[in-house]
Formats: sequence, C-alpha cells, structure tokens
Amino acid sequence: MVLLVVDAQNGIVDERLYEFRKFVGNIKKLIGAAREQGIEVIYVQHDDGPDTGFSIGDDEFEVCSEFQPMPDAKNGFIKSVCSAFKKESGLLEYLTAKEEKDVMICGIMTDFCINATVEAGFEHGLHMIVPAYANSTQDNEYMTRGTGLPLL
Repeated sequence: MVLLVVDAQNGIVDERLYEFRKFVGNIKKLIGAAREQGIEVIYVQHDDGPDTGFSIGDDEFEVCSEFQPMPDAKNGFIKSVCSAFKKESGLLEYLTAKEEKDVMICGIMTDFCINATVEAGFEHGLHMIVPAYANSTQDNEYMTRGTGLPLL
C-alpha cells in the first residue's frame, strides 16, 4: 500500500476548504500512521504552467507545511490535469514497477483531482481507498463545498 497526497499545496490549503480543521487533522494522522507503519507517502502536485503563480518554483506550488514531505519522500510527481495517473506524471509507471495495487488517497479537490484520480486508478486496476474527511473542496461554479448541491 501507498498513501497518495494529492495537491496539498500552499495555494489551496486554507479555510475555504470544507471542514478545513478536520481535513488537515485527518491528513496529518494518515501521514503519521503511514510513516510509523513503513507505508510510502507519495506527493503529487498540480502545476498550472509558467507565469500562473501556481507552478514549479512558486510558493503557492509547494506542499503545505502541515503535510511536509520527509527529505527522502518520492514527491516528484507533477501533473497539469486532474488525474494524477496521466502519462505525464509517471505515477502509474512508478506504481506498476513496484507492483503496487493498493492506493490510499487524500488531498484536494474532491470534485476534480481526487475524483479523476480515483476513477483513473480503478480503470488501471488499482484498489483505491478514500478515507472519510481526508479530501476536501471549495465552493465552485457547480456546487457548494459542504452540501454538494448546485449553487443557485
């Protein structure tokens, strides 16, 4: 098993997230438990591209200090689309080479990157585990963060 931490970056980890405190606390617990049990914690970061303020080298791009990777963590997986399993990231190839099939996922945004990554993981034959209150989202043009109901 691996623990996949998706898009837990400075630019989007803040009070706008649903159940923010619970979300942060649960991810910290998951990361701590994974490290204690020798489970690899893998970080995936979203890159919006140069000059967006949310790209490699920008502070907003960096993993939030609450979830800081260990110095030896595998966190070089970068994506520019919702799914962490798109060819560009190399994540699927990495897990395949390790013969890893069990993936616990946490992070941001429930309705975009988490959803797309879980669906793609299932399509690639992975066993995707989504712990409660370990992913979150913000209000957006399609739904509210707390109810999932469309904004009127």
